[in-house]
Amino acid sequence: MSKQFTLYYRENCHLCDSMRRALVALQKELDFDWVELDIDKDTDLIWRYDTVVPVLHYQGEEVCHYFYDDKAIRALF
Repeated sequence: MSKQFTLYYRENCHLCDSMRRALVALQKELDFDWVELDIDKDTDLIWRYDTVVPVLHYQGEEVCHYFYDDKAIRALF
């Protein structure tokens, strides 16, 4: 069974697009999946993540925000 991450993002966010591309590239090497949640579709998520997107979570814990952190993600495997 692969690991499941959650990517909190917002549309038209270049940092979000960059993290998404990094995850796609890493997924070719490691077995994991992720779901994406647009924070602008949920008021609670806007309050939590408005100024820190993208945010990547694993099992409810933040792994990284703003920028993809390869070392932090690989440490989970």
